[in-house]
Amino acid sequence: MPIKIPDALPAFDTLVSEGVAVMRESDAIRQDIRPLQIGLLNLMPNKIRTETQIARLLGASPLQIELTLVRIGGHTPKNTSQEHLISFYQTWQEVAHRKFDGFLVTGAPVEQLPFEDVTYWDELSSIFDWTRTNVHSNLFICWGAMAAAWHFHGLPKYQLDAKAFGVFRHRNLAPASPYLTGFADDFQIPVSRWTEVRREDVLDRPELDLLVDCDETGPCLMQHAPARNLFMFNHVEYDSFSLKEEFERDRAHGSTIHVPFNYFPDDDPARQPLNRWRSHAHLLFGNWINQVYQSTPYDLAAIGQGPA
Repeated sequence: MPIKIPDALPAFDTLVSEGVAVMRESDAIRQDIRPLQIGLLNLMPNKIRTETQIARLLGASPLQIELTLVRIGGHTPKNTSQEHLISFYQTWQEVAHRKFDGFLVTGAPVEQLPFEDVTYWDELSSIFDWTRTNVHSNLFICWGAMAAAWHFHGLPKYQLDAKAFGVFRHRNLAPASPYLTGFADDFQIPVSRWTEVRREDVLDRPELDLLVDCDETGPCLMQHAPARNLFMFNHVEYDSFSLKEEFERDRAHGSTIHVPFNYFPDDDPARQPLNRWRSHAHLLFGNWINQVYQSTPYDLAAIGQGPA
């Protein structure tokens, strides 16, 4: 939780410059407590696994969160039962009248297609536009981040010669960012994708801030501060065995796939992998939720009506 201090205290600017979570007295006065409304647009085929991964990280917050599971209305996933979808999910059309404090969009197994060739691209584009007026802050993940970055900023993606696959060291470029509070200068995050966005394209867009980068696999986390949008191009939310399951699945299908980098001890798939990113996954999600809580209007109807 942020520390509340008087607005004019000299320490205010120093603390903010160091990335310490500070709430102005005037902001604290206007805030009451209510559950945060968070929506999850789950584009992954195995929806149960993904919703569990996300809910685990959101649930670690001390704040009360109400999670709404959302799916594309015009697309029927093959790996999730209709019973589960009917019982727990709403289509975007069914929630489009609502306002959300936070909204997440996951990755999807369509990354090698041009965006416009994805069967549900038109609906997803409408959802992205809807977030401008109905969502206070967004967290886009993997292909969802690439799709949103293309839609909002024209940031292209590029096909890789080989899959970026494994656990790679990343650099903290913005230690004072409230989204990176508690992050080490150097840390590890899982990567699993056939495409990439490039550093020079991000830097060519002054409205975007690159927060986390990797020498081997490129940009990892960026933000568009005016819209409170975060773009996570990798899989910080992955379970310990997610890369193992992907590796075994692809190998069973006869796909050309290398052993995930820096994942299995001694690169031996017979050994149990170690989770080296769990703490930073919790930090990122906790920091995002904290920022949403501090800045969102108490009245949900006021979301999208101007500055909080």
